[in-house]
Amino acid sequence: MVNFHTRLKTIRLHKLILIGLFFSLVASCSGEKIDNGQVFRMPISNEPPTLDWSLATDSVSFDILTNIMEGLTQYDSNMEPIPAIAERWEISKNGKMITYYLRDDVFWTDGKPVTAHDFEYSWKRLLNPATAAQYAYFLFDLENAHEFNSGKISDPSKVGVSAKTDHILEVRLKKPVVYFPSITTFMVTFPQRKDIVEKFGDHWTDPENIVTNGPFKLSDWEHEYKLILTANENFYEGRPPLDTILAYVIREKTTALTLYETGELEMVELPPVAIPHFKNHDEYENLPQLRGYYYGINVLKPPFDNPLVRRAFAHSIDRSRLPLLLKGEEIPSSSWIPKGMFGYNPDIGAKFDPVAGKKLLAKAGYPKGEGFPEIIAMYNTNDTNRLIGEFLQAQWKEHLNVDIQLESQEWKVFLNRLQVDPPQVFRLGWGADFPDPDNFMNLFISSSGNNRLRWSNPRYDELVALGATLVDPKERQLAYDEAQRILTETDAAMIQLFVATQNLLIKPYVKGFEMNPMELMYLKKVHITIDPTT
Repeated sequence: MVNFHTRLKTIRLHKLILIGLFFSLVASCSGEKIDNGQVFRMPISNEPPTLDWSLATDSVSFDILTNIMEGLTQYDSNMEPIPAIAERWEISKNGKMITYYLRDDVFWTDGKPVTAHDFEYSWKRLLNPATAAQYAYFLFDLENAHEFNSGKISDPSKVGVSAKTDHILEVRLKKPVVYFPSITTFMVTFPQRKDIVEKFGDHWTDPENIVTNGPFKLSDWEHEYKLILTANENFYEGRPPLDTILAYVIREKTTALTLYETGELEMVELPPVAIPHFKNHDEYENLPQLRGYYYGINVLKPPFDNPLVRRAFAHSIDRSRLPLLLKGEEIPSSSWIPKGMFGYNPDIGAKFDPVAGKKLLAKAGYPKGEGFPEIIAMYNTNDTNRLIGEFLQAQWKEHLNVDIQLESQEWKVFLNRLQVDPPQVFRLGWGADFPDPDNFMNLFISSSGNNRLRWSNPRYDELVALGATLVDPKERQLAYDEAQRILTETDAAMIQLFVATQNLLIKPYVKGFEMNPMELMYLKKVHITIDPTT
């Protein structure tokens, strides 16, 4: 019996394959009836590491969670927060208290109402040090949140969030945070059911256990193969048009493109090699993202514990060549805050200067690269990451005369490695969770669970905290400029490369498909205008 999973493997090994024949076998053998109702078939680049939204940190998990869960607020077309489960909110005169008033017609998939208590539980679980949530710092603006997360206090009742009634959630902040309603659009702030989490433990997100409140529900999860989402009949905004979403784990973009071209997927992200061919195609879409692509440096591991070495590496990359390599209209950038977001400054960062790079490396004790130790640069497996890794490898050889060994790992393994023991150099990216520069700058503060650099700078932390409170745009820009210079120039703890874009093909019969600059895929309005199998 041939199933879709086997077929994916076959395509990876043998690109020349009789796809139509195999697909008919898939339909008959796997039991997948894609011609029943409104079905949207999409690739995902990796197995979601987790669907626990207190622990998720990656875009694949976020794409699934965006479609099975809803939070207090959501975004409109201008990326401004608008009501979702909270029908309205009030901010106190001093800006330090926000009161959310919840709708009374929002239910979990098991029929129980979503309440303010579910939000209080979720937020305190995120902050609980036992959860070990990397996104806990997102809520550090709450009273006593950081203290609770760090273990300085053990009483969760002192944390600045409480359910006053089933439909009133009170949030107490340490200081005014003008963008806080945007934070509550993000997954880690979504509600959770205490009874479900405690009953099922590590298995509470399994399809047979999980309860959700979004437009779709998780019906099946065949690990390393596919996830099946089905319409939530009781979604508070109304049942979505799609009946089923089939999300297939397809790591190679070239494989996904093959399946798209044969009518087996409704959308696909193009591999770099295919972009020129499809750029003028009616189904092609280029979507700029608030997403930075960078190489991080573990500043505790020699020789990168020396800032001179880090600066030498940062100066030895010609970013202008990356769009020619990737072909996706990427925006070369040395500014960590991306173009399109307040705080972006094109003059920030270590610019391409190979002469300066050689001098810095010589000053560090490695003239012309002599005596430089073996270096491992790691990335998670996919075509784009491989191309960029090979480009950097060649750049550092050409300009510094150092040899870099490349190593790739599957996404979940890679994430675990970064958490436990980051290599000397590693690829990562960051997409906006909410459209404010604080989201990017907070990533590298000392207390951030997402700071893989093992880097800490008190002045940087001070400037980022200050930037979150400043109302005057000029003063705020100055704070972020200084912080960015510390991060990318003086200390050079990371090397920003470019602002990413998405290059997609979407079938013409798919309507209502929405992406936004934060790379979130909202499918609750998608509908199919024809039967793709006819």
